[in-house]
Amino acid sequence: MQLRYSFRLYPSAGQRTALAQAFGCARVVFNDALRVREEARATGLGFVTLAQLSKNLTASKRTPERVWLGEVSSVVLQQSLRDLETAYRNFFDGLKGKRPRMGAPRFKSKRDSRQSIRFTANASWRITPGGKLRLPKIGDLKVKWSRSLPSTPSTVTVVKDAAGRYFASFVVETGAAEVLPATTAEVGIDLGLGHFVVLSDGRKVDSPRFLRRAEKRLKKAQRELSRKEKGSSNRGKARVKVARAHARVADARREFHHRLSTQLIRENQAIAVEDLCVKGLARTRLAKSVHDAGWSAFVAMLEYKAARYGRTLVKIGRFEPTSQVCSACGVKDGPKPLNVRVWTCSACGTVLDRDVNAAVNVAKAAGLAVSACGAQVRRAAVPAPRSETGTHQELPTASSR
Repeated sequence: MQLRYSFRLYPSAGQRTALAQAFGCARVVFNDALRVREEARATGLGFVTLAQLSKNLTASKRTPERVWLGEVSSVVLQQSLRDLETAYRNFFDGLKGKRPRMGAPRFKSKRDSRQSIRFTANASWRITPGGKLRLPKIGDLKVKWSRSLPSTPSTVTVVKDAAGRYFASFVVETGAAEVLPATTAEVGIDLGLGHFVVLSDGRKVDSPRFLRRAEKRLKKAQRELSRKEKGSSNRGKARVKVARAHARVADARREFHHRLSTQLIRENQAIAVEDLCVKGLARTRLAKSVHDAGWSAFVAMLEYKAARYGRTLVKIGRFEPTSQVCSACGVKDGPKPLNVRVWTCSACGTVLDRDVNAAVNVAKAAGLAVSACGAQVRRAAVPAPRSETGTHQELPTASSR
């Protein structure tokens, strides 16, 4: 399978200028090609092919208006055309029902929060013996290597985010050597807001609530930004300050997701999780907390790590009544409001923790070998019959010894 590894870049002042020029040229080529296709569609002409767009790019380099396109690597410009081709393909596949619907390709702006360029093997980029990333017409960039690459990368994408940070993103191929030793443990997961995950074995992981904890700092930075004059350099500095505050929150959440997903994958052979409708939940009054939890990103990490390490991830339907069914006897006891965290089954009298019970039901719905004993259930107190009320244990007599 293909994996993407990202590392922080620290370009010099001259290299930042060269990267800005490359970002701008790639953006202009993308917008020019998109404009050609949109004009052809508006006038009723046929769809302009990628080969024709590539010829138009070669011709535009010879014109005085676009002669500066030759100052950057030609691979970057060709990859920009391929990005447009991919955007159109995804858009058409969404209309045909082959994938989730996506919007039509739109024009890029220099004020977009993310700028990127991509180099393939044809660009002759490489990693130097000194550990720097050598890019054509940009130079040797300093890289913060946090780990080693499992194989030789095929492409590298240089990304600049809204906080002004630069990253190198490598695409590498991984083989079967990553498969972990088999284990017998299986677990169901119930995702929530109070506890981020509740496992079918009774363990609970609290939700860090990174956005909620940083709200005071974010509010102050956003207030300072709103007071700056539009177009001023001080407003640009304040905007970067807000972007960096949000980047710290996103980085902390991503790190938490990676650590927890890796731990669950290493400990369990099979994992069951509910396919939640996050978009629907994000329209409720709990929207901020739902986005703060980042359930979709966490499940996506579980999915690719399970495929990478030879584990099994099972998604059950979102309409399974996991919180309404008793995991001990299987009787459906009806819906319950969110403030009810512990309930007693009306059929068998078992006292159930709402979240742990749901996690056990998730595992059972996925066909995993878990039992209700892992749900930390207990029998409700049953009153003694009248015939036994007030009786005491009979003491042994001499004759019975």
